[in-house]
Amino acid sequence: MTTFHTPYQRLKASWSQGLRQQVTRAGLAYTATLLVVALAAFLSANNLLFLILAAMLSTLLISGFISRLGLAGLELDLVLPEHISARRKVRAAIRLKNLKRWIPSFSIHLAGAPESGLGSALYFPAIPGGSALEEAVDLYFPRRGAQRERTFQFSTRFPFGFAERRELVEARHEILVYPCLDPQPGFEALLASVSGEMEAFRRGRGDDFYRIRPYEALESARHVDWKATAHTGDLQVREFAQEQDHRVVMYLDLDVPFEAEAWFESAVECSAFLAFRLAGHGAHVRFRTQEFDVTLPEEGNIYTILKYLALVSPMGGRPPSAPDEINTFQIVFSANPKRMAALGWGTPDGRGARMLGLDAFAEKDASTKKDAFAEKDASTKKDVFAENDALTKKDAFAQKSASDSPL
Repeated sequence: MTTFHTPYQRLKASWSQGLRQQVTRAGLAYTATLLVVALAAFLSANNLLFLILAAMLSTLLISGFISRLGLAGLELDLVLPEHISARRKVRAAIRLKNLKRWIPSFSIHLAGAPESGLGSALYFPAIPGGSALEEAVDLYFPRRGAQRERTFQFSTRFPFGFAERRELVEARHEILVYPCLDPQPGFEALLASVSGEMEAFRRGRGDDFYRIRPYEALESARHVDWKATAHTGDLQVREFAQEQDHRVVMYLDLDVPFEAEAWFESAVECSAFLAFRLAGHGAHVRFRTQEFDVTLPEEGNIYTILKYLALVSPMGGRPPSAPDEINTFQIVFSANPKRMAALGWGTPDGRGARMLGLDAFAEKDASTKKDAFAEKDASTKKDVFAENDALTKKDAFAQKSASDSPL
């Protein structure tokens, strides 16, 4: 659901975020009372009112000083896991240290900017001087990429709540967020289909026994298993695994037009998902682009690919390269499948290769639009039901009033 903000709301939000100190309602009431006492003291020349005014002014000054002292000397450290994926909550820890040796800090609130990944604010009732507190938090990053600066905000209303004092802190840890590794609509079905095609492509004539299967037309009779044939009554053939497992070659074409950037993000997520799952199942994965080429597990691990995919961007005008291996299962992501086929990617009959073009993630886009329409429809129905309920209650009340009124 899209939220529209008026210029006044945007100005108010930016103004409140930029202020280092904001007066609260209690502070406004206290200030109004102070002005009334000051006016009465000057008009009446009453010494008691002047004493009260002096006490109120000193209380206000002390409140500001203590509030500022409480936020001084606070150090923030973010303890992060080694691997972080987009749109997946990760468990981290925030360590808050009070560098003041003897002076504690009270009633500290800690909140994060949207890019910080911290969704909820933390509250620390007291931080003793010279000590450190650690709190476990859930971080959520909506997009892949590198993040070098994250903004956090300390705030406190201690001691009297007249004003909320704020201090901004920037954490400069470099965080690399991988593409989303959770299955998106259609990714699981694609993985199952690719795994099945790889298993069929893997069958060969090596020395390791693979399975016994029914005889197929035009096959050589030297591999017929006569015992199994006699047992089943139908011709059965011994099938052997190939001497070496075929490698899976994944190619991500970076030559993407400007209007297909949304498809490119889906292709990055799908390639990360497939590479992560296939490598987890023990497959030998080679991942290629116009500028990158790595083979697992000889030249790195799966995180080598994920780190690259976290930062990859389209490179318009740079043509892809042709395949340089035979007997490999190919998975190609390209906005121009015809050009990839002309370079030699894929096979004429489609066996041993999977070409994913601009229409490959239509199911994901349709699912996203379906969810948006469903949310809008549910909101519309809710408003209609609420309106009908209100009209029904109104009619019932009017009918009751009419029946209760005297003729």
